[in-house]
Amino acid sequence: MAERALEEIELRYGMEAARLSTLAELDILDTPPEHEFDTIVECARRSFGCKIALVSLVDEHRQWFKARCGLDACEAPRGQAFCAYAIERDDMMVVPDATIDPRFAANPMVLGAPHIRFYAGMPLRVRGGRGDGRSFAMGTLCIIDTVPRTLLPGDADMLRRLAKLVESLLETRAALALTLKREVEHRSLLRRLDLTHRQFRQAERMTNIGSWTITLADETLEWSDQVYAIHGLPIGTPPPLNTAMRFYPPRARAEVAAALAHTVETGTPLDLETDFVTATGANRRVRVLAEVEMNDGVPMTLVGVFQDVTERHRIEQALRRSADIDDLTQLANRGRFNDMLASQIAAARRSAQPLAVLLIDLDHFKTVNDRAGHRAGDMLLKAVGEHLSATYLADCFAARLGGDEFVLIVADETLLADLPGLLRRLLADLRLPVAHGDEIIPVSGTIGAAFLDAGVADASALLHNADLALYQAKNARRGTARIFGRPGDIDVTVEHSRAA
Repeated sequence: MAERALEEIELRYGMEAARLSTLAELDILDTPPEHEFDTIVECARRSFGCKIALVSLVDEHRQWFKARCGLDACEAPRGQAFCAYAIERDDMMVVPDATIDPRFAANPMVLGAPHIRFYAGMPLRVRGGRGDGRSFAMGTLCIIDTVPRTLLPGDADMLRRLAKLVESLLETRAALALTLKREVEHRSLLRRLDLTHRQFRQAERMTNIGSWTITLADETLEWSDQVYAIHGLPIGTPPPLNTAMRFYPPRARAEVAAALAHTVETGTPLDLETDFVTATGANRRVRVLAEVEMNDGVPMTLVGVFQDVTERHRIEQALRRSADIDDLTQLANRGRFNDMLASQIAAARRSAQPLAVLLIDLDHFKTVNDRAGHRAGDMLLKAVGEHLSATYLADCFAARLGGDEFVLIVADETLLADLPGLLRRLLADLRLPVAHGDEIIPVSGTIGAAFLDAGVADASALLHNADLALYQAKNARRGTARIFGRPGDIDVTVEHSRAA
């Protein structure tokens, strides 16, 4: 019995040593933030409505956060880490309420900040470098909240898919690091492909990464096989440099040329992601990395790698869109609106251009839900979204703040020159009566508008003014509009403002 227990302990320590060795091979601990990982944790936090989302990597004595959202700390002791338990599992670990879980009830992160109650962590597995096919859990993609929760099956599947994306990023990053290291150490091999390069070419095909060099004296190129594949060209002689640059759209071409020149001039490594068009006209997304090779202080050669990241970029953009869009109305959500308002206020200040915000409250929406049902309410909200996406509002920014509250940012000078006229048109568009049996439920919109002027300090103040105008309009009569600081309410049925 004791001998068997000793064998199990030795096996466990051996597995942990192999896991830590694989983590070291990734060369990722204590590296700077990377937007791919940051995008995933932000998407996880918003998608699940949690306070905290992390990509956590478990070292020998600590857990370190490659990406974090909602937490200031960049690491924590391993002895306090929920993730240290999660990596021992084959699948997701869920803790609905840490205060009643004997493993965590006395944990300092439960008793004190960040006051963890709910935890769900999916292990992030990466294959080791021993060639035996075994994979090890490096850490987790986890979501954390300060209140007890349950995780629905659909949410669990989404967390698993996001974790698979993180695993792909980890393995791709490891391949990139290995490729660049080989290129720096074996520059001569990159100038003449030979039989020993076969395995490297296989790795290129697997990761969709190619290698290239530019001899600066005569601007001659050397490409590996995968660079030809990414360009959509047959393997042969690389084109001249100016021809190769034409695969980038004009704006991207200027960006790549400037980045290459900066690397040659300063010696700063290049890391650039940009648009690309193949020889067959397919639009792609590529990542370009490069370093300059010096000889007696003189730049001689640029060596680099080239990767097609189109699929990863597509997923990232889709994740970003899903994090920014209200599913029901297809308008922007509150978080996206807050970012856009701050950006547009700054732009308006710089250019001295006018700007206004319109807060829209849908009247009698609760009545529609109570009498006609939530399906009718959803159809009504979709109709509002369609009206706020009308062609005449193409240069405006519309968002759903939540429930029956909407907002419109107007920066179009033509629309702002006749803001009362715009308000009347919106009031007419938002008269959307709902039929329920023999009953017609009147639905309208009440609007409060406010201009950005010298007296408005920030976005909060601008929204406050619009909210005051909305309050005044609702007190006067629902289905009307009011502009902050101006007397009278605006009604769709009259041509001019009526005295309040």
